[in-house]
Amino acid sequence: MNDRDERAQDLRMYFTGFAAAIVLTALSFATAILQPFGPMGIFASLAVLAAVQVVVHFRFFLHIDFSRQKREDLQLILFTGLIIAIMVAGTVWVLGNLMARMM
Repeated sequence: MNDRDERAQDLRMYFTGFAAAIVLTALSFATAILQPFGPMGIFASLAVLAAVQVVVHFRFFLHIDFSRQKREDLQLILFTGLIIAIMVAGTVWVLGNLMARMM
């Protein structure tokens, strides 16, 4: 594969990812504005659309897939997400405990 073919393939991936991101964003806005489900249904559908949006960004823009050479990048991203989740959960736990003590 020469340089021109690789460039064309990258451009196709970027345009496909951009179109998927636009569609997912439009679906999220439509779900929030039209409210076709109950409150929990809206929350669940927005959470699913957000998760799919993250996968689209990883795959099409960051070029993260399950191939052998990209696995280290994926592990690094997942570990970073775990550390952020632990920090957020700890903060919510401490603030909830402080709120309970103040009331």
